[in-house]
Amino acid sequence: MPANTIKIGDREIGAGQPCFIIAEIGNNHNGDFDRAIALIDAAKAAGADCAKFQMRKLDEVYRAKSLESKDDDLSVEYTLDLLRRFELTTEQQKRLAEYCAQVGITYLCTPWDPSSVKVLASFGVPGFKVASADLTNLPLLSAMADTGKTLIASTGMSTREEILAAADFLNSRKASFAFLHCQSTYPAAFHNINLRYMKHLRDIHPIVGYSGHERGTEVTMAAVALGACIVERHITLDRNMEGPDHAASLEPAEYKLLVDGIRNVEAALGVETSNPERPLSQGELINRENLGKSVVAARDLAEGTILKAEDLLVRSPGQGLPPIQMPKLIGHKLGRAMQADDFFYASDLGEQGALGRSFKFKRPWGVPLRYHDAVAFMDRFKPELVEFHLSYQDMDRDPADYLKGPYDIDFVVHAPELFSGSRLMDLATDDKEYRDFSIRETQRVIDITRNLKKFFPKTKRPAIVLNIGGFSMDAPFDPAQKDKLYATFAESLKQLDAEGVELTPQTMAPFPWHFGGQRYQNIFIYPEESAAICKKLGLRMTVDISHTRLASNYFGFDFLKGIAALGPYTAHYHLGDSKGVDGEGLQIGWGDIDFAALGEVMAKTAPDATFIPEIWQGHKDMGRGFFTALERLEPYL
Repeated sequence: MPANTIKIGDREIGAGQPCFIIAEIGNNHNGDFDRAIALIDAAKAAGADCAKFQMRKLDEVYRAKSLESKDDDLSVEYTLDLLRRFELTTEQQKRLAEYCAQVGITYLCTPWDPSSVKVLASFGVPGFKVASADLTNLPLLSAMADTGKTLIASTGMSTREEILAAADFLNSRKASFAFLHCQSTYPAAFHNINLRYMKHLRDIHPIVGYSGHERGTEVTMAAVALGACIVERHITLDRNMEGPDHAASLEPAEYKLLVDGIRNVEAALGVETSNPERPLSQGELINRENLGKSVVAARDLAEGTILKAEDLLVRSPGQGLPPIQMPKLIGHKLGRAMQADDFFYASDLGEQGALGRSFKFKRPWGVPLRYHDAVAFMDRFKPELVEFHLSYQDMDRDPADYLKGPYDIDFVVHAPELFSGSRLMDLATDDKEYRDFSIRETQRVIDITRNLKKFFPKTKRPAIVLNIGGFSMDAPFDPAQKDKLYATFAESLKQLDAEGVELTPQTMAPFPWHFGGQRYQNIFIYPEESAAICKKLGLRMTVDISHTRLASNYFGFDFLKGIAALGPYTAHYHLGDSKGVDGEGLQIGWGDIDFAALGEVMAKTAPDATFIPEIWQGHKDMGRGFFTALERLEPYL
């Protein structure tokens, strides 16, 4: 049975791997070496994995009479004329291969004859492309297979019987190869492409891709959605140039759109798994709470009530037991007293254990809360500190309506990220009006924090957690803009009266969730960069462990080294698990963070920094999620 993957150099291709994108330059250089170099650069800039050329010895490819133009059709004469004028020398091809290695893109070439196979093998090419016209050329296939290198074979122009014969031939030689579905017309008509044939091709051989000659990019992206693990498209600097392939080629800007589109399609496809469970994205979880429904008490209910249908109502928001669980509640004995409109939780079904025990950590610890649940949370958890998560509506509330005090514990304030009018905090924006608004609202948070000190006199200089901003809507900013963003933030700091408080920017995830949708974050992501900014501005940070792990997953930096780099500049931690690139705030143990190793790094680099558990929906059911997180964190902190 053929393997499900092949290799081109160090790159594995096939099931579960990113699509291998071949920029077919072919003869679109029109015999100009400098143009060939420019095409390699364009392919690299577009994000292609491979730049591919063609090589042929005309006296081995064509019969003598054809080369002498004695009795062939005009189309053959035209093709030969172009090939003679556009062919690069062997030495030029070798220099192109060397240039590809220099700039970091794979060089491949289609040999049209056995002599070209030998020449290319001497270059050390990692594989060969087989043109559609040569899928039935057994001597040439044999010469390529004998090198032991991987073959990528297009199937345009061939019948099913011929494709089967070629597969048998290559399998008999134990060749490593892939088949590309192809419609060999230039450009190809959409109604002739028949992408669904890829399914039948996969029945013949498991590794299947697509070589496209159509106009535009949509069909090639669709091929990836249908499972193509390799795509090949021609690239040109100008579609109006002389030569048959230019009209079926993509110019550099369009080629980049193709590559970006393929990567987006791959991301949207997700990971194939046998698990039938449908995972909820972070944005869906947010919208599930905001727009979803919960079961609430229809009236005041005494402890011990046997619940009936009329005791239950369905209401938004979706913070409690979902209505799909209503049948389980009916006939159940209520284990607590409830007021009308109170949420029911899973604990009301006896599906979760009771809360209630003290915690012991080697560093100051606390819980996040709101004004309205502060007293109850302090009574339940007995924390050493609390972190007030302010909403923009909380900023207009009097904390004295909720707090009595004084309380002999510390406190932190988390500034709102969202303000009235659907405006997000952004102290780094170049929009002066927007930045002035953010500065005014930040100053209000500072003033509120100062006022809270009378309830928590133990805290001399309370920390304020700030989401600085620096986000963008549809794509990341150019990295060159980072310095300007940080400089603008620094200017914003100068306009704030922060006497008596400590402003601590929070580390951010690569994809923050705003209004239930994804955005792009541009600053306070990379640990070393953030540490350098803190050193320059005399700041410490709130390090959100989940955010930083997501950033490390996406950008590829070492997570624990990053946490260590931030350690000397860390005032406060938010602790939650994470998974992938946007699964943030997960319960401890649900993601991919090694908390034992993390605890060791935290102990060495920031032993006195405070922390809270930052768990999505952890406040529900009187902080049950926070309680679970603290239990699981206790052995490591």
